[in-house]
Amino acid sequence: MTKLVVATGNPGKLAEIQEYLGDLPWELELKPAEIDVDETGTTFIANARLKASEVAKAVGRWSIADDSGLAVDALNGAPGLYSARYGKTDADRINRLLRELGNTDKRQAKFICAIAIADPQGKIRLETEGVCSGEILASPRGEGGFGYDPVFYVPSQQQTFAEMSPETKGRVSHRGVAFARLMPELHQLSQHQKQR
Repeated sequence: MTKLVVATGNPGKLAEIQEYLGDLPWELELKPAEIDVDETGTTFIANARLKASEVAKAVGRWSIADDSGLAVDALNGAPGLYSARYGKTDADRINRLLRELGNTDKRQAKFICAIAIADPQGKIRLETEGVCSGEILASPRGEGGFGYDPVFYVPSQQQTFAEMSPETKGRVSHRGVAFARLMPELHQLSQHQKQR
């Protein structure tokens, strides 16, 4: 079984990625805590590539990384790459977002997730992006999820991410879309690894 190091220190993200990759013969593990990669990329995919490549080279194993965030049209794509650093807590981030949007009726937004997989030498072997379009509500709705989920409304589902069941969110979210795109290629890569 091939080990796949998840380029994060967050056990929650590891569990989420395990859900998506459940039927693949990869054993997932968190990156060692002492490896810290500066996210100096100017796009989500650049940061995902950077994290996957640096972690793979540091541990000498296959590595997967994702980078994701919220881009709001009326805020010129903000918070974007700074989504996680837009405030100290989820509530701070949501409050800042709603304050900056004010009373505008232009509330279109999208969640973006970029994923990259690097081989043990740090070469990027697979990459993809997933997008979920929606809009920002004037106030939070729902108890589930995390981050901006209570204010991110998906018209096709008539729910916020925080109101969706984990299964629905897993299917329609930016991360779900990205992993769905990646799975056929990951299956091919798994077969290739087995034959070596």
